[in-house]
Amino acid sequence: MITEHHDAIEFTVDGRTVTVADESTTLLDVLRDELGIVSVKDGCSPQGQCGCCTVLVDGQPRVSCVTPVRRLGGREITTVDGLDPLVADAWARAFHSTGGSQCGFCTPGIICRFEGLRAKGVDHHDRTAAANALATHLCRCTGWQTVVDAWTVFGGDRAERPERPDGERRATLEGRTHQMVDTSVALGRAGFADDTAPPDSLVAVPAADGGGWVVAATRAAAFREAGKVQGRRTTGAWGPPLEIPEGDWDVSLATSWVEPAYLETDASWCRPGGDPASSLTNGGAFGSKTTSEVAAVARRLADEHGRPVRVLYAREDVVGRGPKRPPIAAGLRRDGTGVVRVVRTPGIAEAIHSFLPGVEVDEVDVPGPATSVEVRGAGWVEAAVLAAGVRGEVGWIESPSGGSATASIGADGSIDIEVRCGVPLDEIVLRSYCVGAAHMALSWVTSESLAVDKSGEIHDLTIRSFGVVRAVDTPRINVAIVDDEGPAVNGSDAVFAAAAAAKWLDLGLPARWPHTL
Repeated sequence: MITEHHDAIEFTVDGRTVTVADESTTLLDVLRDELGIVSVKDGCSPQGQCGCCTVLVDGQPRVSCVTPVRRLGGREITTVDGLDPLVADAWARAFHSTGGSQCGFCTPGIICRFEGLRAKGVDHHDRTAAANALATHLCRCTGWQTVVDAWTVFGGDRAERPERPDGERRATLEGRTHQMVDTSVALGRAGFADDTAPPDSLVAVPAADGGGWVVAATRAAAFREAGKVQGRRTTGAWGPPLEIPEGDWDVSLATSWVEPAYLETDASWCRPGGDPASSLTNGGAFGSKTTSEVAAVARRLADEHGRPVRVLYAREDVVGRGPKRPPIAAGLRRDGTGVVRVVRTPGIAEAIHSFLPGVEVDEVDVPGPATSVEVRGAGWVEAAVLAAGVRGEVGWIESPSGGSATASIGADGSIDIEVRCGVPLDEIVLRSYCVGAAHMALSWVTSESLAVDKSGEIHDLTIRSFGVVRAVDTPRINVAIVDDEGPAVNGSDAVFAAAAAAKWLDLGLPARWPHTL
């Protein structure tokens, strides 16, 4: 609560003078929970690693979740909402025109980062400077390239694009849930669940010991009372959890645990007797939130307490409780027969057999996080990649949705994509999703892994430990949309499979993913 106090800290937020009595609180808590500035997003607090809560402090970008207010006396804080309206609109149009913002959760922080870069006079043609500036950010949706494109077109003619009425139809096909496509998304105004909760809501978070839910008046108090433990990155290393079956194989592959790494942590809220807010308000989380418990918990706790209740996961909760794609260990012969060993998951055998009908699927119980066939392409993508491996070429890979794609790797590491998915509807949106899918595939094959020991305990709980390829390390991704007048269908899932297969072939078919292991 903001009050007058003789020991209080006074500073300015978006031109408004505020006084904060609690010197131990963070700037993020003040901005979101006390001032109601929900354009500042919480993706990992207090890790300070995702960049979603970045604001300007005296004109310099700063991560607000690790900035204590005791250091802010007399300082000037500027959020996206406090930028000059013409500047904010120019950034919104730049991201809209390039497809640099999909769900929009990370974008307000990135815009503040770019504003800091712009204040230094960095040339907008300097893509490397923009990519380097993004080292403190994570964007899972776009694969970075379209974000950097937004930097290059800021204020220029390319950003002057009309509204695109078919954009939402294409985005909804690609994300598998409704998604807004307009300039307001880049400014953080897409109506995420926790942004729309009533101000008088109680806050519920998982207890640190896994024993139920802690309910308190504020988010900070709830995590304090829950005994929240700061996430960590292990120095240990664990490879794929399954051994490749014995046999005379032409191709073999073992994959590791990986984190879906969506930025908006699971959240919902509900009034007593009401319907809970969906945690999928503007993004599909790559299928990983379809079984989230937060909405049901919000409904139950609201009825118990007789007040609106916000239910929130911290980043550590997402990693520990959220479902993963089932790891595999497979051996395949050139005739398409072989064995695919996979962590036991309902529906996974059917997904694998849709591409490899001749293999034996051996489901194995393995200690570790929950798995789900709903995670992007789980099972069929691995099968499609194995099939490409034994063919020795990617070919055209058709997804269960009907979209198809092929991919190749250039001599400079660039990724060339061709995609067919019916009427494009909106080429900017489609290209953005395809670039993001190719980037996800590249990360999966080359660098991503989640440290899970043999007892099933997860040791990597921070954003930076997931191994997602950074903007500065992302090669050029070129997308060609092949003319196709059929019904519009999802195309980016096929791109995910094709890009993974292309990179695996380019690396010489290493038997373990990520290739760095």
